[in-house]
Order: sequence, then structure tokens, then C-alpha cells
Amino acid sequence: MHCSYTLSTVKPTHRATQGTHGTLTAPLVYVTVATRALPISSSPRLLTLNEAMKIGFIGGGRLAFALANGFISAGLAKPEEITASCHPSDTASAQAFKGLGATALFENKSVVERSEVVIVSVKPDVVVPALREIKDLTASKNKLFISVAMGVSTATIEKTLPSEARVIRVMPNTPALVKEGAAALSRGSRATAEDAKLTAQLFRAVGTCDEVPEYQMDAVTALSGSGPAYVYMLIESLADGGVRCGLPRDLALRLAAQTTLGAAAMLKTGGHPAAMKDNVTSPGGSTAEGTYHLEQNGFRSAVIGAVMAATNRCKLVNEQLNN
Repeated sequence: MHCSYTLSTVKPTHRATQGTHGTLTAPLVYVTVATRALPISSSPRLLTLNEAMKIGFIGGGRLAFALANGFISAGLAKPEEITASCHPSDTASAQAFKGLGATALFENKSVVERSEVVIVSVKPDVVVPALREIKDLTASKNKLFISVAMGVSTATIEKTLPSEARVIRVMPNTPALVKEGAAALSRGSRATAEDAKLTAQLFRAVGTCDEVPEYQMDAVTALSGSGPAYVYMLIESLADGGVRCGLPRDLALRLAAQTTLGAAAMLKTGGHPAAMKDNVTSPGGSTAEGTYHLEQNGFRSAVIGAVMAATNRCKLVNEQLNN
């Protein structure tokens, strides 16, 4: 038995706001874009981008809130269709979802029963215990599960769920909180092309999303997942340099942040970073002297080494989580 739904783009009923409640990976908080339980089908219900999506979050910290906020802003969900099932002690997240116009509950299993797509956003070591909680539910069959937990493979998730469940793994990053995220997705063994399209549409509500083979996920995590930390260090260092040369701290930080933002925006218009660097570098000028100093001190190799070190750490964590 299938329910028939239609979804073009739904306009939000009120202005979504950016929240700061909770933590990025708060324990066992569930959010569902759903208003009623769905009939259970004995065969897979393959979702399409034109159908209404009933979406649940297992884990409801800042990232889950940002995603729900993005879905509302993009017209993918109405606020009143979102239900959050929160850990009893996590009142901040419950209040944050209520602030969106959503309903906050403190019960988990009904969330899966009322959703077609379940986004798993708990800490990596909580993924398997959380999914075991709902594994035996009939509602867990023939359903799409999207994991945003670092390092947990699609194979590990598939082993924890009913054999009919489909799994996609996504690595987002924290700029999703301001709708400037960079995410990559990988399909599990049973996920369909339509599942991947739907997942990409969801995460493009808070940034960009590209599909990669799963073996590249460690490098994705090291580059875009950890990358914001490297960029913050660069911005901080630029500001420190400005202060050393006599600029007020607030001005130096503002200039450094806006310079980084502007340079990234120019790259998005097309062109190679090396060519853009050359356009700023006049012969014998201050930029040429500054870039020479960076090269002398191993700037480029330090950044490359950071990505390689983070990738190796991801591989080690993966081995621990998936064995």
C-alpha cells in the first residue's frame, strides 16, 4: 500500500531563523518532517523529488537544527510538519525546534514510524546503539537512512538496520549552520540514484553537495569537514599580522574575514587560484614579497600535510568504528 502525496515547492509559513541552541552532535535527538503515521508497505517506496518528504533526525543538535531550518527556508518542508523527539535532558534543542514552529517530543520510535527519510546525526560511537533501538520496527524497512556521522561506513549502518533499508552517507561541515556548507555523499549498496538526488537536494538547501565513491570520504572529511578549522587559523593569523603592523584588532579581524570571503567568492565564479594569485601579484610588489615569505616557510606544504594527517586519522577512526 502506498500513500499518494504531491509536493511542488512549499513556501515557508514564517521566516526561519538561525539558531545557536544545542551542540553539533547532541545525543539521540530526533526530528521528523511528518504529521501522521505512514502506512507500511511490503515493497520499497522509492522517493522522488516531486513527492512530499517525511524526514526524521536521529540526533538533534546544531547541525540537525540547521538542516531543518534550511529545509524550511528552501520550501522543502512546512514548519508545522516538523516534529523533534529530543532527549529529556536536552531542553535547549527542544525549545529551538519549537521556535521554528515545530513540535518537540521526547519519544524516539514514533519518529521513525512517521518518517520516510531518517537523518542520523549523532556522535559516531552512538550510531549503532541508536539504530539498534529502531531496528526491529516494521517502519524501519524500505526506508532511506542518511548518516552524517563521521567515519561510520554505509556497510556498518546496513548491518545494523533491516535488510530492506537503504543507506546514504553524507559528510557535511559546520558552515551549513549559515547555509554555506560543503557536503559530499556516498551511496550504500541498496541506495538508488533517486535516493542520491533527493539527498543532494536536501543538503543543497544549506550549501553544496557532491557525490563521491565512499573510499574518498576520508579525504572529504579531512578537507571540507576539518577545513573550516584551517581557514579560521589562516584568518586569525592574517589578523594577528595586521595587529603587529599597527591595525586595531577589530579592524584587522574584519578585514581578514572579508578578504577570505571575497577571495572564495571570486573562485566560485571560475578560474584557477594560481591565476587569481598572479593577478594580485605585481612585480617587485608587497604581495610578491609576502608570498615569497610564505613559500620560504613551507606554507603550502604545511596545509597539504594537514589534510594528509587528518585523512590518516580518519582512516584509523574508521577502522575502530567499523570493526
